[in-house]
Amino acid sequence: MAVCIAVIAKENYPLFIRSVPVQNELKFHYTVHTSLDVVEEKISAVGKAMADQRELYLGLLYPTEDQKMFRKLHNSFTDVMCNPFYNPGDTIQSKAFDSMVSAMMVQAS
Repeated sequence: MAVCIAVIAKENYPLFIRSVPVQNELKFHYTVHTSLDVVEEKISAVGKAMADQRELYLGLLYPTEDQKMFRKLHNSFTDVMCNPFYNPGDTIQSKAFDSMVSAMMVQAS
């Protein structure tokens, strides 16, 4: 199921990227950064044309069957954010988060 997992900061840059298999890692980094550019273009277009709000809808970002996986990822991310030693905006260096993502990717392959 999951071949690449990326966590994005509110300032639109990646905090964490993991992909499986490793030989396609550059391809997935490129895809993540390209997707961030698309989101940035959508956001910047809001100030120019407020008349058409339908353009802001990016579509369903994950299939509804994958909600359990998303919930596990979200709960683990919340644990990272609630850690008093984590500085928001820094890259995620948590071993627990990393092992949870690795487990999700092993299940998927």
